[in-house]
Amino acid sequence: MNHLPIAGFEQAIRVTHGARAMLLRRERVVERFRGRTVWAGEVLVFALEGHATARRCYAWEVDGKVMAVLGVPPVDSAAAAVRASIVSS
Repeated sequence: MNHLPIAGFEQAIRVTHGARAMLLRRERVVERFRGRTVWAGEVLVFALEGHATARRCYAWEVDGKVMAVLGVPPVDSAAAAVRASIVSS
């Protein structure tokens, strides 16, 4: 569960990606690798306004910090956003 207020996520998305974000829904994601859970939590799905290439942004909290991944190919879902974040770190 995310502990930051929605406004904190919206602000982080605006600062990071330069677009206005509006919450659409919350999704539970469990990412497994070789039978082990590597991440489990709630991902917030936002509609973006004013971004040149993305219409969605997926965001969640890790240790008080907002992770915000744009919905651009190959990221087309909350689970794909989490996977992309794991692979890039």
